[in-house]
Amino acid sequence: MSGHGDGGTSSDSESGAPVDFDRLDVIAERLTGDARFSRVDRQSGFAPDRVVAVYEDGFYPEPVHEGRLEVVWFENGDFSLHYHEDHDEGTFDHRWDRHPSDHNARDHVHPGPDAPTPGNDVAHPVDWRDVLSMVLAEIEDRQRAFWPD
Repeated sequence: MSGHGDGGTSSDSESGAPVDFDRLDVIAERLTGDARFSRVDRQSGFAPDRVVAVYEDGFYPEPVHEGRLEVVWFENGDFSLHYHEDHDEGTFDHRWDRHPSDHNARDHVHPGPDAPTPGNDVAHPVDWRDVLSMVLAEIEDRQRAFWPD
């Protein structure tokens, strides 16, 4: 732990483990150096146990007001990465999760557009860097689909 509070947050109930603030610091540093993001917030007011990375507006057509990725990581390796878009006519949500669940296997995805529960059981990579790369690539595929060839 890196001294970001006592480790007890509302997200503990998702995983049963404390939030890994050291890992979140590394993730925030990595995303901060990525030109895709206009802003990366650590422990923002609305999500103190997460890193929130807001995408540059140029990745979206006008009806999309904002795209962001919220990341929470736990000391036992569990995680939740939530991609969210605000549109003129609603929202789009997609979530990649690893945590104990009574609705899915430990590794699962709640697919867009509305991230339903239960989601789909999947096998996520073991290494956190591979998980983050996979998620960023899937988001990039979605962003590219906005723009016809």
